[in-house]
Parts: sequence; structure tokens; C-alpha cells
Amino acid sequence: MLLAIDTSAGTSVAVVDRDGGILSEHSVLDTRSHAEVIGDLISRCLTESGTAVTALSGVAVGMGPGPFTGLRVGIAAAETFAFGAGKPVVRVVSHDAIAWGQSEPVLVVTDARRHEVYWSAYDRPDAAGLPHRTHGPGLIKPAELEAEVPEFATYRRLDAATVSAGALGMLAETLFANKREFAGSQPLYLRSPDVTLSTGRKRVTA
Repeated sequence: MLLAIDTSAGTSVAVVDRDGGILSEHSVLDTRSHAEVIGDLISRCLTESGTAVTALSGVAVGMGPGPFTGLRVGIAAAETFAFGAGKPVVRVVSHDAIAWGQSEPVLVVTDARRHEVYWSAYDRPDAAGLPHRTHGPGLIKPAELEAEVPEFATYRRLDAATVSAGALGMLAETLFANKREFAGSQPLYLRSPDVTLSTGRKRVTA
């Protein structure tokens, strides 16, 4: 069983089992309350599913693409929970979880704020039922999306307001079962954070 967390678009938490499916899932669409709700969502999912922390085999977390502030909350929560529980963390591209279960080519689009969107293009799933990403993830203005995506007309556009942690967890279970690689350790921010550390020295005057 896995505890699954994604905060790339809203906040979603789930407990999943490879054979039993999604045992519990709770989500909040608000994109600015990740830190306030994530602890409660984790507790509710574990309690509702009747899952003891010791019964979990690991923690799956969405690595984006997503805004810097929101995405890092989920990643930090997953890593902190896993460290305390003595469990491994497995990382999954959040857009792959949206494409999970789709049987036709889809163009996944999520809100990146600042009048931009994140996008990823997927062909039909492979023989194991896993999403096959052909292009992306990318960051672009909505009006430029058609020109940016190769063979745009061949994909069905799929706009998502949130990422299902249940789907992300089941995707992680399937990746593991088929000995496929997980996502890398670097979050897919695709944009620099709003606040950066100054590299210069501030001049002090008397």
C-alpha cells in the first residue's frame, strides 16, 4: 500500500493498494491552502482506509509540473512523512497521473498562473497500460499552445483543475510492478521562484 500526495494543482491525498485500488482519497481545490490542509487530509485518508502507517510500503509524490510554492509543500510533506515512518519515497510526474487510464492520445493542460499553462502530450498507453508521454512537460501562454504542440490536432485536450492522488498512487504501483523508472528527484517547476537570494552584499552606511 502507498500513501500518495500531490500538490501540483490543488491538494490531493490518497491511500492505494495495488490489488484493492483506491482505498481512500480526499482533495481540496484551493491552490493556496496546501500547507493548511495537507496534514488533515493525510490523517483522514489513513483513518478512513483503516491503514496503519506500518502497513504502508512507501509514499508516492507528484513532482509537477506545478507552481513552486504549492508543489514544494507536497514534496516536503511526503519526504517528512516517509522519513518519520521509515518508508521510501517514489516520485511520479503529476501530468502522467492525469493521463493515467486514458485510452486515446490526450493533451494534458493545467493552470500555471500568470496567464500561462503547463502542458504534456500523450500517445495511447503502452502494453502495460502506462501513459506514453510524447512531448513535454512545457510551460506556455494558452494562445501559443496549438503552435507549440507537434500534431496538436491529433490529441484530445484534457484540462485538469487538480491531480488525483489516487490515480498517482495507482500509477506508481503499476510502474513498480512493471519495473519501470520513476521520476527524477528534481521537481518540475519549469519556472524560477518569485523570491531569490541576493548574491551581492548590501552596502551599509553610517
